Amino acid sequence: MRVLIVEDEVKITQALNFLFSKQKINVDIANDGDEGLLLAKKDIYDVIVLDIMLPGTNGIEILKTMRRAGNKTPVIMLTAKDTIDDRVFGLEQGADDYLVKPFATKELIARVKALSRRKNTEFIGEIYEFEGIKYDVKNYLLYVDNCEFKIPLKEAMLMEMFIKKPKQVFTREQIIDRIWGLESDILESNIEIYVHHLRKRLNHTGAKIETVRGVGYMLKEK
Repeated sequence: MRVLIVEDEVKITQALNFLFSKQKINVDIANDGDEGLLLAKKDIYDVIVLDIMLPGTNGIEILKTMRRAGNKTPVIMLTAKDTIDDRVFGLEQGADDYLVKPFATKELIARVKALSRRKNTEFIGEIYEFEGIKYDVKNYLLYVDNCEFKIPLKEAMLMEMFIKKPKQVFTREQIIDRIWGLESDILESNIEIYVHHLRKRLNHTGAKIETVRGVGYMLKEK
């Protein structure tokens, strides 16, 4: 799982980064709204934790910009305002959940995990299903024709990215940012190697990884 936290209080982001890492959840942090908007636009996250009051672009504007662009990533809004009107307004703009400061970190982590499961594939425990394939995201296990395959880490991360959002095109930049990190100088040819391996595994299923010429890749039905 990869989570974006947009929050200007550095002590909060440092604490959350530590706690999420203990849960083996990858975190990117933005301490102002402008940086948060740039990262959110990449559409590589499973969940975004978004403060409302931010320097630069505020959280509501970030959320509205995301939704107008078709970005459906689940968003948890953080706010110090504890009124029903504020919460309703955030939800009306496209937020999926709301948490009022101060909050219990365990509750935030639980809500992030719950939201990450709200995808357009069928979710059973830690297993996603699509067109005859099953993928266990926790144990890197791919099930094809009742056969179990444990796949390498980078290939597993790519498979997770595809199966959580089938029929969505992922650009090569998105894939690199998601799997290798924002500062990576990895070559695009590396992606093709992992895509090639996954395609071979899906040969006899109802799913395929399609190349969208000049853009990237998507998982779809054959």
